[in-house]
Amino acid sequence: METNPHTPLASFIDLMMDAVFAVDTDSRIVFVSAACERILGYTPQELVGRRMLDLVAPQDRDSTRQSVQDVMGGQPQLHFENRYVHKDGRLVDIMWSARWSPADQLRIGVARDITERKQAEARQAALYAISEAAQAAEDLPALLRRIHDILGLLLPAENFSVALHDADSDQLSFPYRADQREQGGTPSQPAAGTLCARVIESGQPLLLEAAGDTPADWLCWLGVPLKSANGTIGALVLKSYPGGARYGERDRELLQFVSTQIATAIERQRMQARLLHMAQYDWLTDLPNRGLLHDRLKTALARARRERSRLALLYLDLDKFKQINDRLGHAAGDRLLRETARRLRQSVRASDTVARLGGDEFVVLLENLQTPADAAQLADKLRAAVGQPLEIDGDILHMRPSIGIATCPEHGDDEEQLLRHADQAMYVQKKARPAA
Repeated sequence: METNPHTPLASFIDLMMDAVFAVDTDSRIVFVSAACERILGYTPQELVGRRMLDLVAPQDRDSTRQSVQDVMGGQPQLHFENRYVHKDGRLVDIMWSARWSPADQLRIGVARDITERKQAEARQAALYAISEAAQAAEDLPALLRRIHDILGLLLPAENFSVALHDADSDQLSFPYRADQREQGGTPSQPAAGTLCARVIESGQPLLLEAAGDTPADWLCWLGVPLKSANGTIGALVLKSYPGGARYGERDRELLQFVSTQIATAIERQRMQARLLHMAQYDWLTDLPNRGLLHDRLKTALARARRERSRLALLYLDLDKFKQINDRLGHAAGDRLLRETARRLRQSVRASDTVARLGGDEFVVLLENLQTPADAAQLADKLRAAVGQPLEIDGDILHMRPSIGIATCPEHGDDEEQLLRHADQAMYVQKKARPAA
């Protein structure tokens, strides 16, 4: 084959928008047309003599080797696709038509840059995937993990953060942050937090580069705002590693393109979480309501049967609450109930459940008790905590709770039995007390 770049044939080939390569049996480039500079950033002089496989993206080298063997075995390739590393570090999608020339002992290939087409396809696929994730994710962390996986198919995302902004408190939170090179512990957040704050404040994408002594020392940060109908709700941030990807305008456009869909998915998930919380928690005290208590009690009973452990229910009612509510008003009564809920939560373990059934009735679910006496000791602790003086609008209140106790298995082994016994025990205690 004629490889002299000064021949008329070579000149014609150089006019082609696709790049023509000739590669020998050792995978060395012996000829490449001028279009390679447009596609890969290298001049023909920079490529001649280099091994073709060294330019292939590492994750595509195995499939490329197989394609090379097929071509050299006499099987022409018409639509083989793989990715190459551009001179500036980004990945370029290439579609090849290639065949083997036995006479010249060369592999002849025509490379077409299909990056834009692949990116358009990937963007559309990402939008569908994000929409599906918003429907299927159980909670916000699960949704953000799935979004990270989706973005990782579009651009380098080894270091990825999601920040959400609470407009009421003007606080920034990080519900998701992943750094594949950090093992264990919680990654530090100052750099990501500063960048996210800038992106959220400006409402504009931000692309930063920190130059090093060599290209291998460069660092890149790419951040885009998350915008919804409610304004800018947060930001997505990507960070590269030294010697890794250098984000560019195409990456910014891509991330910005999917950010609106991501913001919508996050808003949808947060709304679902709010609705679920409203369905399961008391609006006044933010304690689990009757329905959630029954669910947790059912689960706890199943666990107690399986592990042969003991649990207890404490049914609590505030003495004279109605009189206080009538005398001081509903606002004061609400404040008293919220304070009671706070004191109860502070008096039990994190694994215990404090629920409000309604009015001034509360239930505490205790698991893994050693003896029934443990429940009685906690009841004394709750009486002391709730009975502490409380000042409301100049009145000093000394609340006195009545508490009934039911333990499993002593007083029953199902939800209704235990609740009924604890309720009855509470009323027995209340009636036995002298009138104040």
